[in-house]
Amino acid sequence: MTSSSMNMGRVVFFEDRNFQGRSYESSSDCADMSSYLNRCQSCKVERGCFMVYDRTNYMGNQFFLKRGDYSDYQSMMGMSDCIKSCRMIPMVSTQPITAQH
Repeated sequence: MTSSSMNMGRVVFFEDRNFQGRSYESSSDCADMSSYLNRCQSCKVERGCFMVYDRTNYMGNQFFLKRGDYSDYQSMMGMSDCIKSCRMIPMVSTQPITAQH
């Protein structure tokens, strides 16, 4: 795995709760997930962080997801609808800054 691929996020969305049904994997932004899934009711963030939205085009209620499993995100977050779009939050390298004399 290269250092650039380690800095990329990766999330897998599932149509049904408990990671069941069809799935869609993403490592980038997706403005409209309806072309990939009929609905999205669970997801696994394998790397990175994502902001998910309950409307297309990054609109509506938004929720921050960090690495972890979300088997029924609707009940966990109180969302009344399913995820319709997502944005990857870029990870920033935290290299120490050295003083130059």
